[in-house]
Amino acid sequence: MKRTAIVSDIHSNMEALEAVLEDAGEQGCEEIVCLGDLIGYGPNPRQVLRVATERFEFTLMGNHEEGILYQPVGFNWKAEASAWWTKDQLHSPRFPADENKRFWEYLESMPRYATHGDVLYVHASPLDPTREYVMPEACYNPDFMKHIFSKIKRVAFGGHTHLPGIFFESRPFLDASRITGAYSVARGKFFVNVGSVGQPRDGDVRACYVVFDGKSVLFRRVSYNYRKTMRKIKRIKRLPNALGARLSLGL
Repeated sequence: MKRTAIVSDIHSNMEALEAVLEDAGEQGCEEIVCLGDLIGYGPNPRQVLRVATERFEFTLMGNHEEGILYQPVGFNWKAEASAWWTKDQLHSPRFPADENKRFWEYLESMPRYATHGDVLYVHASPLDPTREYVMPEACYNPDFMKHIFSKIKRVAFGGHTHLPGIFFESRPFLDASRITGAYSVARGKFFVNVGSVGQPRDGDVRACYVVFDGKSVLFRRVSYNYRKTMRKIKRIKRLPNALGARLSLGL
């Protein structure tokens, strides 16, 4: 298997994406796959989509793509405001019509999950690929975890919560901050949350992604210029300032 960078929840954060792409190259990654939420929240949806359409092996549909394609149902007011603004950006006549068309076709073509042999890729959960939150404390609900792992052959990858780490069938959640170096996923069953590139929520402001070689996962944290992203958000009146402020806290 090719050495693969698995990214998720980029959320229109171009500074974070550029830093992660550079790091993935330094890690020898031969391909990049995205688990969804390319857009929403952040200030650069078009720039992120350009990178995705040109460089990613595939991108899954996240709940933000779903909300922007259809309606942002169930979003909080900040997420909803960013969804409507993003939608307008992708329809804007200020940009080439053919590029607008290409972006919307890309969004519409996104699968809800992908499987490669005994590896499953989802945005959210093996049970509900786009919307279900599997929080770390879910590991203490054995019935729920049993249902999750009934959908997993060996290893599944997801994002959505922005909280990186590994779930097991009958062990507590292992936070990524407690993992040093590569972690073997060659035997057994695992559900790996790869964290968030563009809006970390685990108290660490650095972008997060995973390198996967088919047998092990390596969590990578990458510093980026989040203050630049914050300034961009602040200049856009329709984006709540809180979406920028949280980048400085990793929350």
